[in-house]
Amino acid sequence: MLNKRKIINDPVYGFISIASDLLYDLVDHPYFQRLRRIRQLGLADIVYPGALHTRFHHALGAMHLMSQALRTLQEKGHMIWEPESEGAQAAILLHDLGHGPFSHVLESVVLPGVPHEAITLVMMKDLNRQLNGRLDIAIQMFEGKYPRKFYHQMISSQLDMDRMDYLNRDSFYTGVIEGSIGADRLIKMLDISHDQLVVEEKGLLSIENFLHARRLMYWQVYLHKTLLSAQAMLTQILHRARELAAAGERLFATPDFARFLYNRFTLADFDNEPDLLAAFNGLDDNDVWASVKGWKTHPDPVLSTLCQMLLDRNLFKISFFNEPPGEEVLAPLRERLTARGISETDMKYFLITGETTNWAYAKEQDPIRVKMKKGNLLDIADASDIPTIEALTKIVRKYYVCWAKNVSLRG
Repeated sequence: MLNKRKIINDPVYGFISIASDLLYDLVDHPYFQRLRRIRQLGLADIVYPGALHTRFHHALGAMHLMSQALRTLQEKGHMIWEPESEGAQAAILLHDLGHGPFSHVLESVVLPGVPHEAITLVMMKDLNRQLNGRLDIAIQMFEGKYPRKFYHQMISSQLDMDRMDYLNRDSFYTGVIEGSIGADRLIKMLDISHDQLVVEEKGLLSIENFLHARRLMYWQVYLHKTLLSAQAMLTQILHRARELAAAGERLFATPDFARFLYNRFTLADFDNEPDLLAAFNGLDDNDVWASVKGWKTHPDPVLSTLCQMLLDRNLFKISFFNEPPGEEVLAPLRERLTARGISETDMKYFLITGETTNWAYAKEQDPIRVKMKKGNLLDIADASDIPTIEALTKIVRKYYVCWAKNVSLRG
């Protein structure tokens, strides 16, 4: 009989245990194995060459943290039944199944209007059918429908195992040490009060460090201006490809990728077309890179130019602004691009405006509760005597302009 209790050596945490047959079957399934081929940070290796880790790494790490957190809660006297423990670990293990190529970057292009969480749920339900209902509890926890609400908080909240792992892991692989959060201590401070996930008062500094680390990682990694520029270029490549596909142009693409390029699917289509989920599961970063490499010689000058520029790391210039940039900024850039041979029709591909936000702590939407020594619960911003915690509740919004500085249209 196959031994399904496996140990995996993880560079961030050391040994990770796959603690049940169900968890092994999930890790072994093609839906989960696809995550090996999707980078956790998309194009971030353009800035941080070590950022080559995958969604597969991250999901295993989040499952490991979940097992540690559940053990901590049991040690504090809370009843965690074995089916609940397995369900919570399964839910966090599968929480990223619905990510497409390059994670968040192409979500708005490949499947516009269909969030990855919705596809994750479709895939979890399909897995549940294949496994004869063994994921019933995991799906309830993922959707927030399980009676004990704190499980959903551990899967999706401002203090969930997902965030704890990606901050630790992304910090490790990028080398941005400011993002390191000391997840072990944070987890030891977790507790449950009134069916809510809370943090003991003595964990206050750990939470403050966690929120500051998240803010710094957003500015230094996730919203790094060079990364934003590369993401904007890749997004424009896909927009152009879809525009050409809609006009009937033949484009090189793998069969699964071609299906999504030439069609616009909605969430309902996953129910109506039984093989669509298999096609989605055939998509990963390799499909997109293969196409970008193939399209660099496409007759369309916009598509081929953008692809060649991205492959050569000849990235768009980018500038940030505190207010939406007006014509005093955009008009000179348009003139410069026109002089380089960019037509008015094609200008949208070489001059891009956008905005980005950094919200380290969404106090109103999803508060982090601190259990004080007297037993009362306070919001972290009220429990902390550090004024910057309150400052982290403010949304910081920045606007940007990307433009092709050294463009020369091919063809």
